[in-house]
Amino acid sequence: MTKPQALIMTGYGINCEEETAFGFEKAGAESKIVHINDLIEKNDQLKNYQILAFPGGFAYGDDTGAGKAFANRVRHHLMEKMLDFVKKDKLVIGICNGFQIISNLGLVPAFESHYDSQKVALTRNVDGRYLSRWVDLKVQNKTPWLKGIKSLSLPIGHGEGNFYADPKTLKKLQQKNLIALRYVRGEICEYQNMTENPNGAIENIAGITDETGHVLGLMPHPDRALFFTQRPDWPLQKEKLKRKGKKLPCEGPGMRIFKNAITYFS
Repeated sequence: MTKPQALIMTGYGINCEEETAFGFEKAGAESKIVHINDLIEKNDQLKNYQILAFPGGFAYGDDTGAGKAFANRVRHHLMEKMLDFVKKDKLVIGICNGFQIISNLGLVPAFESHYDSQKVALTRNVDGRYLSRWVDLKVQNKTPWLKGIKSLSLPIGHGEGNFYADPKTLKKLQQKNLIALRYVRGEICEYQNMTENPNGAIENIAGITDETGHVLGLMPHPDRALFFTQRPDWPLQKEKLKRKGKKLPCEGPGMRIFKNAITYFS
């Protein structure tokens, strides 16, 4: 069986492309990291892939706002090919800075399949600081990316993850069931003794999809939770499992998201 092909976008300031590519390969895909400049030069290569990922980082230093410069590069040079891609039976994920990018592009929430109009924003964290910690999440809608997952814990690392939508847009997100992930207080928050909402996001929103569910944007990093030992509480969990006579797992919670993408094309 031919492996699904995953294209991992990169560019100046993107710094999670290697982990994202590794996650897809570990899950069973063939992945290729492509610089945005190379994709602009040969934009017809998008058609050769089933999965497109916008990884985390600080594209172009986020100097004009988180994800804006990268989004403008895509909008002015790749938008026609990008729209062709998202309107087919393919999958797109934007992680952290990638979520900011696809939000600026309008790939999410893309009401009524209008993929070219920004409706939501990721603004500065409510405390004005960069945050690096783990969060607990509850799955809220049906998307191939989160199939079979009810809850999970993932790390975050951002200074602008405060999800915002105006009241009209928020109501529409709720009515159309496009909220994919919400921050909740769970095992990791209890372990870290931290609040569930790390950045002040409205309605505790950590991720959303388009109306097809094929395009997912989320602030937490599944690419940084591929292994069980990346959990901050793994020594405690190890002892609990040992006392129950259970085997220590190898994979972390983030791997389930990558595997779901591969399963979708199997």
